[in-house]
Amino acid sequence: MSDNNDNTGQPTPPPAPGPAPAPAPADNPPIKWEREVLEKLVFATLKEQRANRRWSIFFKVSMLAIIFFAVANYFGINLMGGDAEALGRHTALIEIEGSIESEGSGAADTVIPSLNKAFADTGSVAIVLHINSPGGSAVQAGMIVDEIHRLRRGYPQKPLYVVVDEICASGGYYIASAADRIYVNKASIIGSIGVLMDGFGFTGTMEKLGVERRLLTAGENKGFMDPFSPQSEKQKLHAQTMLKEIHQQFIDVVRTGRGKRLKETPDMFSGLYWTGARAIEMGLADDLGSVDSVARDVVKAEDIVDYTQHENLPERVLKKFGAAVGHGAIKAAAEAAKPSLR
Repeated sequence: MSDNNDNTGQPTPPPAPGPAPAPAPADNPPIKWEREVLEKLVFATLKEQRANRRWSIFFKVSMLAIIFFAVANYFGINLMGGDAEALGRHTALIEIEGSIESEGSGAADTVIPSLNKAFADTGSVAIVLHINSPGGSAVQAGMIVDEIHRLRRGYPQKPLYVVVDEICASGGYYIASAADRIYVNKASIIGSIGVLMDGFGFTGTMEKLGVERRLLTAGENKGFMDPFSPQSEKQKLHAQTMLKEIHQQFIDVVRTGRGKRLKETPDMFSGLYWTGARAIEMGLADDLGSVDSVARDVVKAEDIVDYTQHENLPERVLKKFGAAVGHGAIKAAAEAAKPSLR
């Protein structure tokens, strides 16, 4: 039997207690920071999905609105809840700004619908064409003039006046001459009653560079006005004859429109320009005036309603995103060597 005494006879101290045993682990409980990360990730995903849905709805609604306004504009539906007639007695205004071409404010497809709406409106007392144009297409100008004559016969009680801004020349004046009266500023530029067909010839340059033009045609004049081929006297004479014919049509329109007011001079139909003050003396214009002064003092209807057909929102959006990129190149090629009133 042993005791707790050592060899010295002293009692042996008990052993020091060790560290407490660790508790038994639970079945893999989730750590707190992992749970927080998971919650943030879930909430961020839900937030992004909601934002994507909102943007999707926004773009869908925007596209539907564009389509709706485009259809309304095409069919002439008034979205403001009333007609121009509700404005009462007024002066109808149509703007022609820039070149007379197949597109823009000077195009027949733009001006003619505006003219029809302005004449047909029972509230319009008179129509004012506000022109600021150096000229352009003889065909577009001729189509507008023909429609003006037709509408004036259909609505004889409604006069059509032209008010000139900076310039009303060539094709612009072709249109203006169909009006009842023409009002100008004393410094406006009026005239240029003539026709031209312009282009370039590169045959000499090509010879110097050693470049050979290989043009195959069926028809001896099919290469007429080709800038890389020499121009024959026969072709030049044909072009000149065509220009004279169009020029005579221009002269006839001016003579018919201006009548006895016209004080013809040898230079009147030569393509020269004159100031507005001089144009009044020659009978090419009638008096000084602006859109406001004509509406107030001549028409006696100061309220002015703009009937100009403007480019609508869908067209601007499509052009912004490049829908008409290739159209420019095709148009430039088609308009080469075309007779112009400018």
